[in-house]
Amino acid sequence: MSTVTVQWLQSIEALQDVPAVQLQWLIDNSDILELAAGDFLVKQGVAHKGTNIILEGRVRLYNQQVNQVTELAILEANTISGYLPYSRGKIANLNGLAITPVRYLCFPVGNIQELSRHFELTEALVHVMTSRVRDFTSFLRQNEKMVALGKLSAGLAHELNNPAAAVVRGASSLKKHLQLLPSGFEEIASMCMQPAEVALVKEKLLAILQQTPSAPLSLLQKSSREDELTDWLDAHNIHNSMALAECFADFDFTVQSLDALASDIPEHYRSAIFNWLHKNLVTEKLVADIEEASRRIAQLVGSVKTFTHMDQGTARQFTNLHEGIDNTLVILGYKLRQGNVQLIKNFDAQLPLIPVVVSEVNQVWTNLIDNALDAMEANGKGVLEITTGLEEGYAKVTITDNGPGIPADVMDRLFEPFFTTKDIGKGTGLGLDIVNNIVKQHKGLVKVTSVPQHTTFTVLLPVII
Repeated sequence: MSTVTVQWLQSIEALQDVPAVQLQWLIDNSDILELAAGDFLVKQGVAHKGTNIILEGRVRLYNQQVNQVTELAILEANTISGYLPYSRGKIANLNGLAITPVRYLCFPVGNIQELSRHFELTEALVHVMTSRVRDFTSFLRQNEKMVALGKLSAGLAHELNNPAAAVVRGASSLKKHLQLLPSGFEEIASMCMQPAEVALVKEKLLAILQQTPSAPLSLLQKSSREDELTDWLDAHNIHNSMALAECFADFDFTVQSLDALASDIPEHYRSAIFNWLHKNLVTEKLVADIEEASRRIAQLVGSVKTFTHMDQGTARQFTNLHEGIDNTLVILGYKLRQGNVQLIKNFDAQLPLIPVVVSEVNQVWTNLIDNALDAMEANGKGVLEITTGLEEGYAKVTITDNGPGIPADVMDRLFEPFFTTKDIGKGTGLGLDIVNNIVKQHKGLVKVTSVPQHTTFTVLLPVII
C-alpha cells in the first residue's frame, strides 16, 4: 500500500462511522513509517510516540520482566495501537516487536490536543481504548485464574498424595493380613474353653479396649512400653512377642492390662488367644487408618468445592469469610509445612456474613497468603498471622508475614500489572493487580505496609452492598 486513503481507513470497524473529512484530517496529520523485522513499534518503559494504525505486517505484543516473557497478542493490519486519547498510559508497559517488515500510520502524540476538535474521530479512538482496556483486563483475569489453578493443583497434589498413598498402603497391608487369618482360626477352633470362661475373657477385653485413652506417648515412652510388654509376653511364653507388644502399645495396653486378661485364660491357651487378639487389633488399626485417610481426602475435596464455589453462581452472596480463608489454608497447607511456617489466626467470632463473590474473594486470599509464604521462604521458617475484625462498616482482614519486607522503592509499583519482585518463574506480576481489581469491584480497599520482618496486607470489604 503506497498511500493511505479514507476508504481504507473506513474498512477498519472502529473507524467506519467517522466522517470522511475527519479521517482525511487524520491522514494529513500523520506519518507513514516503516519497521524492519526485529524493530520495536513500542518498547516497554519508553514513551509512546503516537497512535499507530498498522497498514502491513505483523507485530508481536508481549511483556517482559527480567528474563520472563508473557505473550499477549499478534497485531496485524487494520489494528489500532499505541497512545489513545485521554489515556493515562503515556509510557508503554508492553513491547511491540515487528516479526515481519511493518508499515504503519503514526498520529503523533503532539497532535492529540487538536484531535479533540474532531468529535466522532475522538469518540471512535476512545472506544478503541475502552475495548482494549476491557480485553486486557479479561486477559489478566484469565491468566491469573490459570496461575491460581496451578497453585490449587500443586496444593492438592501435595495434600492428596499422603492420604491416597495411605489408603493404597493400608489396603495392601489389610489384604496380606487377612490372608493370615485362616491359620490362626485353626488354633482357636481347637480350644475347649467353657462358655463362662469365654464370656469372662470377652468382658475383660472389651473393658480394656473401651477405657479412656491416656495421653499420647512420646517415642521414648512408647519404646519403653513396648519393652515392658515384650518382657511380659516372653515371660508367659507368648510367641511373636515383639509384634504383639508393638500392637498392644498402640492400643494403650499395659502390663497390668495383660495380667488382668491372662488371669482368666488357661495357660496353655494364652499364646493362641493373645495372637488371635493381635490379628484382630491389627485389622481394626488398618481399617481405622484407611477410614482416616479417606476422610482426609473427602475433607480436601469438600474444601476445594467450597473454595471454588463450583456449585454456585457468580452473584454476590452473604458469606463467612473465615470459611474461605480456612479452605485456602487447607489447600496451601503443604506450603506452610514445607516452609516451616507457624500459623496464627485471630478470627473475630462476631464478624458478620459479608456480601461477596466467593470464588473471586478466595482468589484474593490465595494470592496474598501465597505471596506471604514465598516472602518467608528465604528465612527457612516464618510466622504467618491472619486477623479479622470490623472497622467502620468494613470487614477487615490483615495478612502479616515476617519475611524480609518490601523495598521502599517498589512499594508504589506493587499493584501494577506484570510488576513482580519474585524470582524468575515464581511470579507473573498479575497477582496483586488482580487482588486490587477484585477488591475494588467489591467497593473495598486493599492497603500494604512493610518494614523488615513485618509486611501486612489489609483488605477492607463493605459489610453492606
